[in-house]
Amino acid sequence: MKAIAVIPGKPDSIHLRDVPAPRLEEVPDGRGVLVRVLRVGVDGTDKEINAAEYGAPPPGEEYLILGHESLGRVEAVGPAVAELAAGDLVVASVRRPGSSLYDRIGLQDMTTDDVYFERGINLRHGYLAELYAESADFLVRLPEALREVGVLLEPASVAEKAIGQAWEIQRRLRVWRPRRAAVLGTGTLGLLASLFLRQRGLEVVAMGRVEPPFLNSELLAAIGVTYLKRRVEIPADRINQGFVLGNKVAFGSVNASRDDFERGVADLVRAELTFPGWLARLLTHRVRGLESYRELMDTLTTARDAIKVFCEVAP
Repeated sequence: MKAIAVIPGKPDSIHLRDVPAPRLEEVPDGRGVLVRVLRVGVDGTDKEINAAEYGAPPPGEEYLILGHESLGRVEAVGPAVAELAAGDLVVASVRRPGSSLYDRIGLQDMTTDDVYFERGINLRHGYLAELYAESADFLVRLPEALREVGVLLEPASVAEKAIGQAWEIQRRLRVWRPRRAAVLGTGTLGLLASLFLRQRGLEVVAMGRVEPPFLNSELLAAIGVTYLKRRVEIPADRINQGFVLGNKVAFGSVNASRDDFERGVADLVRAELTFPGWLARLLTHRVRGLESYRELMDTLTTARDAIKVFCEVAP
């Protein structure tokens, strides 16, 4: 079958290649699911891997199939799979378990291992291919209503994780009642985070460096989010003092758990009902076919006003 791959460590090595077709039997314990890929979103991670900034192939391979933002349809399931059936629309999560305690309890997105396994990023092939096989444990089913926007679920899950972690951190205050939130950046993640915070009833301000109006600021206005464009000098010493004296927290977040993906499904459905057509406007640049791999990377790198660039692998 066809797939878009790179040679990790070799800059600008993106190419189309023939690779072995996946089989259900590759997945242990009868939990295999064979998925035909419909769409795959690309982002800065794919650009950086193609630039040889990081990324590694699976053991014994010289190449890495790109793509970690997937949308596909189930073609077949193994004998031990009851929760999915042929025809279901699914999205696969990205990180796979390692050896830490978090990995063993299904929270591999919080792994403390130095080596991690991520499909399309590090040591595991990704989804920019015609088919993939995966355990049902790492697949999330979507309603057909999300067919056109389901490729946004993986970035949505990252936004869900960040919001969830912020909620847990603030819960220590016990009497905390959130009313306002600020989002830095108005790319795909910033837009989705702003949307989900608005859906939770908060007043939201999003901040960026581009002078409005432009598509992103218009999308924010459409859901009642205020956009600010400012450049300020930051007194780092006072901020550091404020963290200590004010019991403040700064944290980083990447990747997501199954719960985050499932919350993402619920919030995407809610968004389709509350703001019909809004999510589809995030899908700004469609590139058709795996054979258009060069156009896909060029669009990701140079397109103006791009929010989400994606490859339509199959119609």
